[in-house]
Amino acid sequence: MTHNTFSPRTAVIVAYSWVTLIAFGAILTETVILYPNVFHDPPASLDLTVEFMSEAGPSDFFPPLGALTVALAVASVFLLRRDKKVRPWAVASLISLVFGEFAFSAFYFWPRNTIMFDEGAAVHSVEVLRQTAVEFETGHWVRLTMSGVTAVLAFVALFKVLAARTSTPVPVEARVG
Repeated sequence: MTHNTFSPRTAVIVAYSWVTLIAFGAILTETVILYPNVFHDPPASLDLTVEFMSEAGPSDFFPPLGALTVALAVASVFLLRRDKKVRPWAVASLISLVFGEFAFSAFYFWPRNTIMFDEGAAVHSVEVLRQTAVEFETGHWVRLTMSGVTAVLAFVALFKVLAARTSTPVPVEARVG
């Protein structure tokens, strides 16, 4: 019996933790590099953003990543359901992901994205676009924080799974020649 292989539950929580860290890094990068350009002078900067992102943008990257993250979160919770030490961390991470990122994005950001990037100045005044941009940026800090919380909770679950693996005594049969 080999103790250097990952069980399916370990592999899934490794993948989930890894994907949450990638998502957090992507949102952080978007915050630091992209958003200063997007929101520096609405509505002109919003129009420039639409033009610049005509081929690909965050809406092409984040939905598939989000779907993968949710699928891995649900799989992690399912596979860890009997582990009383790890399950709360995985469940908390899933809750943070679903409510703090997905639901918050759907109910808060998607309407503002429509106002700023789909309808724009053709439908809304400069003042409405500027106010919407401020609301978006302010809310984005909540989303960034929740993404960090999700990643930390997933990582703690992973750490606890890996710590349990190393603290499990190796059976005598595995130690002998």
